[in-house]
Amino acid sequence: RRVTMAEPVEEILSTAVAADEPAAANPAGTEPEADDEATTGGELTANKASADSKKKRKKKKKKRAAAQAGSEADNEETAAEEGASASAPAMDANQLAIIQQAMAQLQMQQNVDPRKQPHKYWRSQPVPQFDEDPNLPEGKIEPDSETVSQEPVGLPNGFEWSTVDIMAADQLEELYQLLNQNYVEDDDNMFRFDYSKDFLRWALTPPGWKPVWHLGIRNSANQKLLAFISGIPAELRCVDHQQLLVEINFLCVHKKLRHKRVAPSLISEITRRVNVEGIFQACYTAGAIIPRPVNSIRYYHRSLHPKKLIDIKFSRLAPKQKMRDAIRKYAVDKETEIPLVPLEEKHCEQACALLNNYLKKFDMVPVFSLDDFKHWLLPREGVIKSYVVEDADGKVTDLISYYSLPSTVMTHPDYDRLEAAYSYYNVATSMDLTKLMEQALILAKNDGFDVFNALDLMDNGEFFEKLLFGGGDGNLNFYLYNYRLKEGRSIGLVLL
Repeated sequence: RRVTMAEPVEEILSTAVAADEPAAANPAGTEPEADDEATTGGELTANKASADSKKKRKKKKKKRAAAQAGSEADNEETAAEEGASASAPAMDANQLAIIQQAMAQLQMQQNVDPRKQPHKYWRSQPVPQFDEDPNLPEGKIEPDSETVSQEPVGLPNGFEWSTVDIMAADQLEELYQLLNQNYVEDDDNMFRFDYSKDFLRWALTPPGWKPVWHLGIRNSANQKLLAFISGIPAELRCVDHQQLLVEINFLCVHKKLRHKRVAPSLISEITRRVNVEGIFQACYTAGAIIPRPVNSIRYYHRSLHPKKLIDIKFSRLAPKQKMRDAIRKYAVDKETEIPLVPLEEKHCEQACALLNNYLKKFDMVPVFSLDDFKHWLLPREGVIKSYVVEDADGKVTDLISYYSLPSTVMTHPDYDRLEAAYSYYNVATSMDLTKLMEQALILAKNDGFDVFNALDLMDNGEFFEKLLFGGGDGNLNFYLYNYRLKEGRSIGLVLL
């Protein structure tokens, strides 16, 4: 979901510095000393020099010695700072040119507008393009195909397709390890998502799920799982049209294969497998901007344990703010003031209708059947928490839900895990949404979460400022495959 743009540049740099060149005969920062005696065409000799000239030369010699000693001290300090020493390999002009080219490329990547990039792969796919006519009609881009290839997409020698059986403990463990070591990291490589095995089973087995849509690539020799992508069925309403499609998720490639163009092969093969089942549309999210988002949604974060978050550099103190001030600012009540009860089977029919009715106000939303609702919203320990409010007659009036998605803290000496709650679907009818979400923060704090995250979609923007949420540093982009919606359509969908 995030793309590290510097990866190709790092590869060029590593190639440049790996060359084993001999050290130069003359270390940088020093020059050959001049002869002690000044000569003009060899005509002057020591015997002809006057006593005064000898004294002057002696004074000059002392000055040069002192200057040289100072220069050597400066050179040692510079060498310590810059890693330059007489024993270090010298860099020839070709290597220097490669590094300069790499740095220029990095600068260009940082300044480039992703909407103006060629996006060769996505240009060939049935997705809205950045430069297309904005008046094109919404709906399917290509008609459903009547003929679908029955042959898998080709892979290079040494690799093979694999259907990952997540109901088998050993294969679920393989998937967990692949994601845990290679999936989404922040740009500074400080945090990495840590999806639990229970979470993965929940996310990948909704009603109607198909094993063949849990797609992996293995090493043919040792059968190690090297890449994965998943699809699950979903009903999505796009403005006035309800569409059966797949939600694509967990696209993950082992770090050592990142430059092998494995991702397009995964996308092409999962597309073929979905097409075989008669489905030709999909939705997905990514941190990267590719052709063309329906909308770009910002994440917001609400601190629950500010000291820990500041210690691990997830957040920082405001200017002139002290730690005790931050702890006081983000404190929440110990108990909720509204009678909330965990969602149970008996609530599901009413709660499902409540949620579907609420989502009608947005343009791109899921349509939950009762079975869908039960799968996605009923509480699961360590995975999903859901609560409802009932009135005096037992009618469900309000719904709170949030899921658990911790991250591994990569380099901190005291903490190895960040406990994060993510806002899921929330509906308020007997109170305002801010009041309802205030209760959610109390519940999440009591559950041991360090931070509560929420996307700026649905009506979430109503409570961010009042409840002290802070804007994150990245957006999540929502996409449709083989379906066009105008850019900026409102989103009422949460993908895990």
